[in-house]
Amino acid sequence: MKETWRWFGPQDTVTLANIRQAGATGIVTSLHHIPTGETWPLDEILARKQEIEAAGLEWSVIESIPLHNDIKTRTGDYQTYIANYQQSIRNVAKAGIFDVCYNFMPVVDWTRTNLSYSLPNQSQALRFEMSDFAAYDVYLLKRDNAAADYQPEVLERAKARFDAMSDEEKALLEKNIIAGLPGGEGSYSRDGIREAIAQFIELGDEGMRANLFTFLREIIPVAEEVGVRLAIHPDDPPFSLFGLPRVVSTQDDARALLAAAPSPANGLTLCAGSYGARGDNDLVDMVREFGDNIYFVHLRNIKREADGSFYESDHLDGDNDMVGLIDALLKEEHRRRETASPLPPIAMRPDHGHLMGDEIGRDGINPGYSYGGRMRGLAELRGVIHTLETLAAR
Repeated sequence: MKETWRWFGPQDTVTLANIRQAGATGIVTSLHHIPTGETWPLDEILARKQEIEAAGLEWSVIESIPLHNDIKTRTGDYQTYIANYQQSIRNVAKAGIFDVCYNFMPVVDWTRTNLSYSLPNQSQALRFEMSDFAAYDVYLLKRDNAAADYQPEVLERAKARFDAMSDEEKALLEKNIIAGLPGGEGSYSRDGIREAIAQFIELGDEGMRANLFTFLREIIPVAEEVGVRLAIHPDDPPFSLFGLPRVVSTQDDARALLAAAPSPANGLTLCAGSYGARGDNDLVDMVREFGDNIYFVHLRNIKREADGSFYESDHLDGDNDMVGLIDALLKEEHRRRETASPLPPIAMRPDHGHLMGDEIGRDGINPGYSYGGRMRGLAELRGVIHTLETLAAR
């Protein structure tokens, strides 16, 4: 597999030199300064690519060209934004970049309630706590009919949690949930998120799915024409939040998406942490079924709890069978080589990492994207890959 690393551009606290020292050879990045919905100019793409190559690295995957919410709801200026997206696809192909990760999540990108959850060894992880989320949704945001979306025992814990929170804790929880995270469209005010939520709830799962499939039928022909492979990222978490529709959360969802627009340009990002936050998703079986359409992999582990809560664990110590998943991915790569497939090696990156050492308390580090934590994760994953490849060669 191709070892890659997510980089947030020149302002990232982790430099390209740091990434090269960690041993990765590919960069996963975006043009974060281009507003969501606008066309990516070719000269901006080339300038960023040149910067990456000057450091001895390759721009392997774009993550992501964000989709404007108007595309997801097919309202407002969605036709303009689709045309802009089509042109961005043409431009990245002209620049020689052919793998694009994107997502179709409504309102918020990946969501956590705690960005500095303390582990027994004093490092810090990202956590989604269901009762904290319910406390925000029901008692602070006060979304209409929100209580109906939670089990009574979750509501009981949420009320107790909310009553015990200080004003500072409530403000931090709100910031964690709605203030925007890397790769998102931006931040919301409390009133703004209520309005956006209501619009998507009205759309519903079937309306959201229909809009995604229509978007694919508009974009896939352009991607086919220029040789770009689109790889959709699953919902994170892969279940409804705020009563919002979720349409890329399960193996069935992935199957329906690929069937809606059959094409080598229509593929998946297999995010182990996102799909794996549901116990009913079999990651190894997903590789076996969808291997031909898996173009990008996020290797991340989690520990699940009965109410839907989870935290991001060590890469090799969680509820996901990481060794089995990597073995399945290596077998898929072997199958590609044996059949002379034109597909490149699967790009993978160590997704998220614990905050540890002297990075704890340092300003400017994107949540989940510390240097030390990801370097540790990459080293562990590299060890698994090397061991499995060695055993297979015997």
